[in-house]
Amino acid sequence: MQQTIIRANQPWWRIPWRELLDYRDLLWLLVVRDFSAVYKQSILGPLWFIIQPLATTIVFTVIFGHIAKIGTDGIPPILFYMAGMVLWSYFQGVMNGVAGSLIGNASVLSKVYFPRLILPLSIVISNLAQFGLNLFVFLVFYVYFFFGPVTTIHPSVWIAALPLLILQTAVVGLGVGLWLSALTTKYRDLRFALPFLSQLWMYATPVVYPASLVVSPGWNIAMAMNPMAGLVEAFRFMFFGMGRADWLYLGIGVASGWILLLTGLIMFNRVQRTFVDTI
Repeated sequence: MQQTIIRANQPWWRIPWRELLDYRDLLWLLVVRDFSAVYKQSILGPLWFIIQPLATTIVFTVIFGHIAKIGTDGIPPILFYMAGMVLWSYFQGVMNGVAGSLIGNASVLSKVYFPRLILPLSIVISNLAQFGLNLFVFLVFYVYFFFGPVTTIHPSVWIAALPLLILQTAVVGLGVGLWLSALTTKYRDLRFALPFLSQLWMYATPVVYPASLVVSPGWNIAMAMNPMAGLVEAFRFMFFGMGRADWLYLGIGVASGWILLLTGLIMFNRVQRTFVDTI
């Protein structure tokens, strides 16, 4: 029989990778729980996974496309905004879910031991189901416009790298979420500020406008440091052949995303050791 020895003086930089593998059954149970509990006892159930991003896309198309008349670089407006929301919704779902993983499961964490990283990882995986549904809806519209009488969209060969783009989005969402989860245990005000900060971040990312509108060198540098900006633009470039496909621009964002993840893992691991004593 395998034994697990729990030591109070484990170094804070040590990540229990082996334990995560041993608790893979618990990980799967949490994934199923997270996915099924979101819209439990609702009339439309999982359809809300489709209705919410579709309704948001329509609102963006009307407000930013027809009223504000913001350009979309020749991409059909509904496809332009939907492409931005597909990736952003996954990032936002992971970030918000991971940010509340410690506080939201405090009653369980105070009674039983398991690797605390199981909770953030389950959120990353469960949100993939919602991402898959959103991507499916996007592809339905994409195919309709692609085979329409007049088309200006041409997919790039880089579309084969879409799984890497999804992985990087998960990395950024997990990294930021781990930081917020660790900080929220001490600064509870972050729970109330997170929706506002998330909204500001979305408008700092080219979700409702193309990156080509940003012409100032200073703002271009700031956007390159945004780990989600390059990912959203790369997603559009893969499917439409348009957008800012700049390797330096994307590389800076990828590097900053992995830095967020590595430092977030260290911070989360440091806080979770004494988390139960401070709640």
